[in-house]
Amino acid sequence: MDVLTTTPFGQRPVTAGLMERAALAQRPPQVPHSDKWELFRELTTARLAYGVTDRDLTVLNALLSFHPDKNLSDNASLIVFPSNRSLAERAHGMAESTLRRHLVALVRAGIIARHDSPNGKRYAARDRAGEVTRAFGFDLRPLLVQAGQIAQAAQAARDAAERLRRLREDVSLLKRDAAKLAAWGAETGQGGDWSAVEADLLDQHRAFRRKLSAEALEELRGRAQAVLKTVQEKLCKSDNMSGSDVQNERHLSNSKPEDPDLELCSEETKGEAPNLPLAVVLKACPDILPYAGDQIRHWHQLVGVAATVRGMMGISPGAWEEAQRVMGAPVAAVTVAGILQRVDQIKSPGGYLRALTRQAQDHAFSPGPMIMALLRSR
Repeated sequence: MDVLTTTPFGQRPVTAGLMERAALAQRPPQVPHSDKWELFRELTTARLAYGVTDRDLTVLNALLSFHPDKNLSDNASLIVFPSNRSLAERAHGMAESTLRRHLVALVRAGIIARHDSPNGKRYAARDRAGEVTRAFGFDLRPLLVQAGQIAQAAQAARDAAERLRRLREDVSLLKRDAAKLAAWGAETGQGGDWSAVEADLLDQHRAFRRKLSAEALEELRGRAQAVLKTVQEKLCKSDNMSGSDVQNERHLSNSKPEDPDLELCSEETKGEAPNLPLAVVLKACPDILPYAGDQIRHWHQLVGVAATVRGMMGISPGAWEEAQRVMGAPVAAVTVAGILQRVDQIKSPGGYLRALTRQAQDHAFSPGPMIMALLRSR
């Protein structure tokens, strides 16, 4: 079916944008056929890139329902010609003036094109066999022509949404670890005055409740990391942070960098290090200490001891390896230490570790709350 006209009916003028959109609509599509509803879903995801609203898409959905085929095809007529009344009915009873406004928005976005008849009415002429030979109405071909670009924009929107989700998760976990460690420090009198930390966390919480951009979330994540580091340093400087009753006799007040006991609190580790001082973990999980051949001063020593005790608890090598791969070896070791501390309450330590590993894979698990709960119970 030939397209006879690109100029609008009535008082609407010809513009450069109109001519550009008309040329775009006549370009060959990258794909000859596309499922109209799948394309609609992709456009819904990419709507911000095209500057259309949910209400605009409601009208587009109604227009697509007038196209008889499931697919938009380059070799078929893609002009639909419903009356305003019929279109309004399928657009959930939308008022005609509102309907016109959303149709204009779809045309401006280059998603549909308008083909006006001599009198401005929408209709189709058919041959004796009932086939449409000429139609005046709204052309869906621009949607087909831009199918590739729409898919790319939709994927970009999904990637951006995933980035935001990950950033919000990061900030939430960092704030949670900082808040629970700070609460424990304040409750047990560790590290002195915690009021500044609590005020900073409260300010972050207020900011986090708003809808933030990726850049703002990046900034907030940096703040949360800084607060968590401050909390860890406060706990590390405390004289009451050794990992067992024997270690309580050894103070961490020596400020020499080469003092090995300082490594109970901070250590540069390769991979994913827990957001916890090592000394806090050892204080919360003293049951792992008898299995160590020597005093645990480094994360890699804790990993080695955890690798030993996991077999005694019935945790398979596969479950242990998967936990290390997903969580990072130090975090997996902290988790095993926590399981050992509560092993009399856990029916299947191996199954429990696998469940926590799945949660960690979905960014829904951090060992901080587990360690804090153990500290409180002690």
